[in-house]
Amino acid sequence: MQPKRQKYRRSFRGDLDNVANIGVGLSFGDYGLKSMESGLLSAKEIESARKTIAHYTKRGGKVWIRVFPYLPQTAKAAGVKMGSGKGNVISFSTPVRAGSVIFEIVGISHEMAKQAFKLASCKLSVKTKFVSSEDEY
Repeated sequence: MQPKRQKYRRSFRGDLDNVANIGVGLSFGDYGLKSMESGLLSAKEIESARKTIAHYTKRGGKVWIRVFPYLPQTAKAAGVKMGSGKGNVISFSTPVRAGSVIFEIVGISHEMAKQAFKLASCKLSVKTKFVSSEDEY
C-alpha cells in the first residue's frame, strides 16, 4: 500500500505524543482492533496483519482497514557519508496514536474475530486490544 501521488516527495515524521481524538470508536464493523500505544505502522505490517485476518477467517465477513500508509520513510544507502541531504524514499508508514482503531470486521462470530485479531496483533509493532460493539453500549 502506498499513495498514488504526493505533493512532496519527502516529509517530516511529526510527533505522536497525544492520545487519538478521532477514529477511536467502531464505525463500520462489530469488532475492532484498537491501538493502545502510539507508533508508526509500516505498510508491510498492515498488509501482513490483513493477510493473517483473511487467512484465519477464510475470507469470511468484511474487513475494513482504518489506517493508510501515507508517510514516506527515507534512508541513505550503505556507505554514504554524512551530509548531502535527505535519503531516498524506501517505504511508507502511518502514524497511529493510542486509542485509534486500526481494523474492523463484521459478519463472523465473536470468538473467530477475537482469535483473528489476536493473530494479527502479533504482526503489528504497537500494543493493541480487541474491542466489540457490545462493549461500547
